[in-house]
Amino acid sequence: MIDAEDWPGMATLLAWWREMGVDGALDESGTDWLAREGAVPGQAFALQKVEPQKAEPPAASPRPAPAVQRSAPAPGRFDASPAGDAAPRRFPTAPPDAAALSARQAARGAATLDALRAVLERFDGCALKATAKSLCFYRGRPDARLMIVGEAPGREEDLAGKPFVGRAGQLLDKMLAAIGLGEDDVHITNVVYWRPPGNRTPTPQEVQVCRPFLERQIELVAPDVIMTLGGPAATALLGIEGGIMRARGRWRELEVAGRKVPAMPTLHPAYLLRTPIGKRLAWRDLLAIQERLLGSRGK
Repeated sequence: MIDAEDWPGMATLLAWWREMGVDGALDESGTDWLAREGAVPGQAFALQKVEPQKAEPPAASPRPAPAVQRSAPAPGRFDASPAGDAAPRRFPTAPPDAAALSARQAARGAATLDALRAVLERFDGCALKATAKSLCFYRGRPDARLMIVGEAPGREEDLAGKPFVGRAGQLLDKMLAAIGLGEDDVHITNVVYWRPPGNRTPTPQEVQVCRPFLERQIELVAPDVIMTLGGPAATALLGIEGGIMRARGRWRELEVAGRKVPAMPTLHPAYLLRTPIGKRLAWRDLLAIQERLLGSRGK
């Protein structure tokens, strides 16, 4: 029984969980991880029911109780139904190198962006898919001259199934409007296509698995200029180390399928929301991108 004086603290804790990205329960009750005997989240596991010792031994050895088999929820869904109602659903993933090879083969066979989306919807090599609700492929123009690459979808993006639709996306739209561009003029995506739990930074392994799809996406869009948003995107796509503050504002070159594309790393809109003073630096980068787009028009 919870005392009335405990409710304010619980409300604060629930609000903090929500800010950290906890927006759903995976089961109706808590999980005793120590009883899993080393199994990790996302793997099928069994808990053996232990019968209490009886005062008198039975005439015959009892058959062991059936194991309770659980599995990770199906991609994009939470399953809180009791075990035994249906066959357990599994979400197997290969090691990163094998998954990346499979991704490269699958991406190469996509002749259009629609085909690439269909391949991503079937692809199970990235574990992020098991905890995300939606695939966030892209929004904007399929053949835009400016391609924008961010870090990963957030909560709002996961719910909508599109990248950059939350507060950071709204600021991005205003930034683009300041140089005369709208959603129909740009192609916006991320280095990973599913929301990481709790909005954490994607791991290098997750980025590695999604990289072949992103490269194929760049190849199909064929932009004149690429803009990366934030440090993780600049590191993942351009191999930049040392922090976004040192890297931003300097033109790089990205080669995809034998084609070299100028790329500009800049600050992420989410950072600008927290640190408005950085907007003056982002504005310089936007002006440089506008100038490069005007210079490349008609080439």
